[in-house]
Amino acid sequence: METFSLTARSLPLDASWDVIVVGGGPSGCTAAAAAARQGARTLLVEGSGALGGMGTNALVPAWCPFSDKKQIIYRGLAEKIFHASKASTPHVPKAQLDWVAISPEDLKLIYDDLVLGHGAQVLFHTTLASVERDADGAVGTLVVANKSGLSALRAKVYIDCTGDADLCHFAGAESIKGDGEGGALMPATHCFVLTNVDEYAYRHGENLHGSNKNSPIYAILASGRYPLIADAHLCSNLIGPRTVGFNAGHVFDFDNTDPWSISRGLTRGRKLARAFRDALAEFAPAAFGNAYLALTGSMMGVRETRRVTGDYVLTFEDYMRRQSFPDEICRNSYYIDVHRKVEEAARSFEQLKKSDETHSHRYAPGESHGVPYRCLTPKTLRNVLVAGRCVSTDRLVQGSVRVMPTCLAMGEAAGLAAALAAATPGHDTHAVDTAHLRTLLCGYGAYLPE
Repeated sequence: METFSLTARSLPLDASWDVIVVGGGPSGCTAAAAAARQGARTLLVEGSGALGGMGTNALVPAWCPFSDKKQIIYRGLAEKIFHASKASTPHVPKAQLDWVAISPEDLKLIYDDLVLGHGAQVLFHTTLASVERDADGAVGTLVVANKSGLSALRAKVYIDCTGDADLCHFAGAESIKGDGEGGALMPATHCFVLTNVDEYAYRHGENLHGSNKNSPIYAILASGRYPLIADAHLCSNLIGPRTVGFNAGHVFDFDNTDPWSISRGLTRGRKLARAFRDALAEFAPAAFGNAYLALTGSMMGVRETRRVTGDYVLTFEDYMRRQSFPDEICRNSYYIDVHRKVEEAARSFEQLKKSDETHSHRYAPGESHGVPYRCLTPKTLRNVLVAGRCVSTDRLVQGSVRVMPTCLAMGEAAGLAAALAAATPGHDTHAVDTAHLRTLLCGYGAYLPE
């Protein structure tokens, strides 16, 4: 590829911040709120026009489980967001804690109120373009792009909540993408919303999910009439009156760190959503015969790209041992949920059941594992933290901790730790007193059992 050298010029610089959070998904929202709550002057930089990421812009229609099948374990800010979101879906039973439907427009407002209500500032439609760091591993300045052109932002501490570890990657931190050998990443999903659904037929008809052997997805696959639908991934939730949100299908060979791949994936995803509407209208007509494709996500539902290498790498063995850590900042009980590449995608009920039994590694009620603070501290960066699906884990465990409840809990811990580090002379995130951090988190309602 040819290269081009920028003309030397000065950029406007805003150096007034204690903490800058990049990425306004679940982890970014709780990170910004927690840092501001602790008294840090905090800026949240978000590339789209709304906060919430997967639950809003990507239209993921339900929360992954908030409980360990006995009690809520994602607490603090995560629990507050969950209950506020649940109040916007009154059709959901009051006792339900797992797979609770999301109203994306209501969730946008919940995140706005959370972040702004705690005193953080938000800069929308602003993209991270470059990172300047010194030889000692301290990030000094971010270069961002928005309607004002290029400008520079500076803080004492930075939190990477981009999901793709963009800030850390641009700063030269060590990371691994996928298997680390260029193999296929977990496929993405382009979520969508169908309206004008017959609500009674949807509630009382056949279970659509691929775990039901009578799901219409198997007749759809067997028909061969919808070749874009490649496997039995079909999750859905009633998110409003006569309105069903779908986390369905896969966009394979998708890489969210490659802008050309993103562009190809979104166009393919929109075609896939149309194929699902037409297929469901044909094979589940009682519920979907008159369904209308109202919306596709403005961003792709991404499961995997880069993982930062931190001071500790959480492993599959830690997961299987239900490991606890002296510096853990949250617990996690979600199963290992790794979506396979296209040639391994299950097409029959028997294949799907066998694959789930082999790969999911589900916990018994009451079981969970800890996530240590050291998974949030990139090895070679002094004043940076990371939260969300790109924290320091091996590939299998990333398939568990990547989901929204865990990201919310990790984000709150990262934000609180960033505020503590910003208040110290060296702004060293690795030197944060984790006993003090845990005490503060517990004071804010976090679930950190001995």
